Amino acid sequence: MIKIKELTKRFNNVLVLKDLNLDIQTGQTCVIIGRSGCGKSVLLKHIIGLLKPDKGKVLVDGKEVALMKELELTALRSKVSMVFQGGALFDSLNVAENVGFGLIEHTRINREELLERVEESLSMVGLGGIGNLAPSELSGGMKKRVALARAICIRPEIILYDEPTTGLDPINADSINELIRSLHDKLKVTSVVVTHDMKSAYHIADKIAMMYKGKIVLEGAPSEIQKTADPVVHQFINGLSKGPITEAIDTFK
Repeated sequence: MIKIKELTKRFNNVLVLKDLNLDIQTGQTCVIIGRSGCGKSVLLKHIIGLLKPDKGKVLVDGKEVALMKELELTALRSKVSMVFQGGALFDSLNVAENVGFGLIEHTRINREELLERVEESLSMVGLGGIGNLAPSELSGGMKKRVALARAICIRPEIILYDEPTTGLDPINADSINELIRSLHDKLKVTSVVVTHDMKSAYHIADKIAMMYKGKIVLEGAPSEIQKTADPVVHQFINGLSKGPITEAIDTFK
């Protein structure tokens, strides 16, 4: 479903991605781990076409994203949903309007069908009947669930998650992990999840890929990652202060 070949991206003089390669199979949940600021979110933005590579290619369903015309990009974004780190709900819209936003933008669905789909999506994340509430009336965990409902409302083929459990207490975080797993199983979507929360990674991943210094340094099933002898990956997944990762941020050339 997603193929990334030698992806390189630089912002001014800062090299963020360097010859990164990654394949994500159809129906797979791939969790990308790595330190804060290592370029995980930048990678997601390339997949959905918000950024263009300096070098390399990102292919979704066999088509190179950077070469897509505006209509092709619109078609891509109609089948790819993104769950942003903070939820990114619109304060001026109520919950139902937030959840249905993608359908309103990308389809000609009638009002009755729209309301039915919105309520169905909210029910799938355990929030049926709250469509009239404002985002300001929601707890942090509820906002994450509404963001998930918005993502699935368009019935996407791919869902991209940017730090879905950030800012949540352990119980709410585990609840979101359960939702991600169950929605994947129900909807048969391909999922790409960016996180540095290893508990989340082990819980939801079919495959884990570790980013370090702009590249994928190791990928494999959760059980393989947990048993790795790679010193960089071992230090990160166990949260150790001592090891080869010593820089405050990932600096490289």
